[in-house]
Amino acid sequence: MFEKEQQAIEAKIRAFCVENDIPLAGLKWAPIPFSGEWGISTSFFQTAADEARAGKMVNVPQRAQEIAEQAKGAVLPAPACPGGQARVPPRPGPDGTGQEQVSLSKDPVSDVSGIRRVEAIKGYLNLYFSTSEYAQRVVDAVLEQKSRFGAGPRTGQRVMVEFSHPNTHKAFHVGHLRGTILGESLCRILEFSGLDVVRANYPGDMGLHVIRWLWGYLKFHNGEEPASDITRWMGDIYAEAVHRLEAEPNLEAEVRAVYARWDRREPEIVALWEKTREWSLEGFRQMYAALGIHFDVYYFNSQEEKPGKEEVEKLVQRGIAIDERPQGGAVIVKIDEVLGLTKEKYRTAVILRSDETALYATEDLALVKHKFSDYPDLAKSIYVVDVRQSLHFTQVFKILEIAGDERAQKCHHIPYELVILPGNVVMSSREGTVVLLEDLLREATSRAREEARKKNPSLAEDQLKDVARAVGLGALKYPILARENTKLVTFDWQSALDFNGQAAPYIQYAHVRCNSILRKASGLQVEGLQVESSVEGRAAFNLEPSTFNYELSPAEIELIDWLSRFPSEVQRAAAEYKPLVIATIAYDIAKAFAGFYDACPVVQAEPQVRDARLRLVAATRYVLSNALRLLSIEAPEVM
Repeated sequence: MFEKEQQAIEAKIRAFCVENDIPLAGLKWAPIPFSGEWGISTSFFQTAADEARAGKMVNVPQRAQEIAEQAKGAVLPAPACPGGQARVPPRPGPDGTGQEQVSLSKDPVSDVSGIRRVEAIKGYLNLYFSTSEYAQRVVDAVLEQKSRFGAGPRTGQRVMVEFSHPNTHKAFHVGHLRGTILGESLCRILEFSGLDVVRANYPGDMGLHVIRWLWGYLKFHNGEEPASDITRWMGDIYAEAVHRLEAEPNLEAEVRAVYARWDRREPEIVALWEKTREWSLEGFRQMYAALGIHFDVYYFNSQEEKPGKEEVEKLVQRGIAIDERPQGGAVIVKIDEVLGLTKEKYRTAVILRSDETALYATEDLALVKHKFSDYPDLAKSIYVVDVRQSLHFTQVFKILEIAGDERAQKCHHIPYELVILPGNVVMSSREGTVVLLEDLLREATSRAREEARKKNPSLAEDQLKDVARAVGLGALKYPILARENTKLVTFDWQSALDFNGQAAPYIQYAHVRCNSILRKASGLQVEGLQVESSVEGRAAFNLEPSTFNYELSPAEIELIDWLSRFPSEVQRAAAEYKPLVIATIAYDIAKAFAGFYDACPVVQAEPQVRDARLRLVAATRYVLSNALRLLSIEAPEVM
């Protein structure tokens, strides 16, 4: 918020160091932990250490403090001394002695706008900002940037995020929920941080599960087509096929016959596969639309099977892989042995079965090259896949690295744990005991509808429908995103729909409260503020620069502090690949706003205070909306 002032102070410090032959190592500023006022700090320990390495007899901590005190003197207006000369604390002599007692006074700054005081403590130079001016700058920045507040500058770097990975010809169940929601939020955060993002999906469209489905369809449902609930219909046929095969094992011969027809690429089987695969994909698209998700590109494992086998043969020819097929074995890579490791780390990877059918590893070796061929400028290819595949990706990327493929360094796996539903429900497509995602969405909406009706009985039916959808989806998504990726999520409806705890409805309700306050301001004679309430309950407003020239309450200061942290938290979430960071700060802002709402009258306050607080409410509304959007959660106008 004080970049220009910071640069002006840096210029003064650098000029002073040059004048006094101090080899400034560089100035790295960091926020001072907030304790009622805002500030930034820089250290001079590296500069003092550089002097010591250059042969000067200095005590590094003492010298760092001395330089900090001198830097403070350069920043502050110099006091008059006898003869009109400014007094600068002397540098120590060769033996490290002769330095003067260092002052820790907290002098006010009169010639640098917005900087309230400067102090030199233990080798650090601390700059503290004027509370009222800092508050004004934070709020003004939000109101100027609005939906872009917190967004980073465009970097020109492109990354791909691959996520969701449903299997065609099976049900789309809640086992896919976490990876899908996590991947979408991550894409939004990376985009907002300044990156160009390619959303990729990699459905499993061929394998034994598909052959079993085709067999079951041809034998028992030939000619049928889905009318509605596509993924449910597809999943039912698959579960039925599995049950019949378990009841009559001799039918496996018929399944193998269908597989042989596929291997021969018989036109009838290929055409049926293409048609039914499209049914599955259409069902998936309906689920993605309900979740607010889209993809830029689809890859399919059927595309990678043949190129993957070619990659395996290359590895065999180069001596990286061992071909044990002549002895009835598979094609393997003894990674630890190739790397010369004496302790087991990467183990042995099987990259092609003994019967020459492809594995995930076979296809992923080809997929890496496919992606970078389509997008040569990719800076990173990110795989959002559950934690059980961690060793698999470690092995695939390491094999590519051994083969000299530099793109392996650009591949990154983000593992996540599963979601456990009430009753410890176990997902099993084979058994047909899945909880379908569409059923969970329907239940979420129904439960949210009842909660919204209790909270606001006056909602019109169309409003209630919209609120139920927004709150229900938010209740599903937030518990997944507010947890460390690699920790299990135990989902329960009571906490997910909590309007008073760490849950999406609590954050959404804070946004609604902001909107309500702004609507109440409609018609008031507020300088620089125009508020109009539309039929939909939206508050449109135009805000002039803020003025906080009164003593701010602790609740106001805390809320402004959380708003000011949002841009840096966006960058941290992107760097760490953690939507958890955004989920947490969204809750912290909502909680701080609740404290402000209880402690600080807004519309009823005296005009000067009222005007500033209305602007703060508007700023909070924007930041909450931005945070929820990054979590792919809707910010409703009413609840």
